[in-house]
Amino acid sequence: MQKEAPRYAIYFAPDPASSFWRFGCDCLGYDAASGNVCDQFVPRGLDANLWYDLTEAPRTYGFHATLGAPFYLQGDCSEDDLIESVYTFAARQPSFSIDSLGVGRLSNFLALLPRDNHELLQALAARIVSMFDQFRAPLSSADMVRRQAGSLSDKQKAYLELWGYPYVFDEFRFHMTLTGALPESLLDLAQDEISELFSSRVGLEPVVIDSVVLARQEYRNGRFRIIERGPFLAPRIV
Repeated sequence: MQKEAPRYAIYFAPDPASSFWRFGCDCLGYDAASGNVCDQFVPRGLDANLWYDLTEAPRTYGFHATLGAPFYLQGDCSEDDLIESVYTFAARQPSFSIDSLGVGRLSNFLALLPRDNHELLQALAARIVSMFDQFRAPLSSADMVRRQAGSLSDKQKAYLELWGYPYVFDEFRFHMTLTGALPESLLDLAQDEISELFSSRVGLEPVVIDSVVLARQEYRNGRFRIIERGPFLAPRIV
């Protein structure tokens, strides 16, 4: 039987030594830097097994913000080529900071969100989509159907056809997913509890965007693991 090809994704992910990273890993019960499971934070009054199930979807990807959505490599590209390109790209990017994040709702799930669409974040994500599309194999028919299953606008459908993902460029919104889809009855409770945890662990510190990571999923139902981190240039001192 032929071995299944891995998928790759380009993320922003905090320093694994930071309290920010530990917060995200504890929310999901998985550390994508080490590949290890960890004790999961469970909102008070909720069953741990139920909460584990409700956070299964984001656990697959690890704590992150997607900048380049998951893709298979096209046939004439290797993982080494991709890694080299990630480092080369990152070395040309200036570090920058954004205002503190907060726990908010995106549809029926919870995520860390910035106060608004930060121009430098939007520009970084756009450059990544454009730069790394050369490595991306076209979506399979099954993946195209799966992506189109949601309610997409005409623009999002066009982006899906062209770039393999509907939420790029002006449709991109930076977010760090903390839960899967939650019942309406749990949204307020979960948001309050996770907000309290975030405040105590991370607080109102600005978020420094000083690297991107390359994550790999060995097989389709497996979990992504960070395999490389490309550091950005130090911020320019004026």
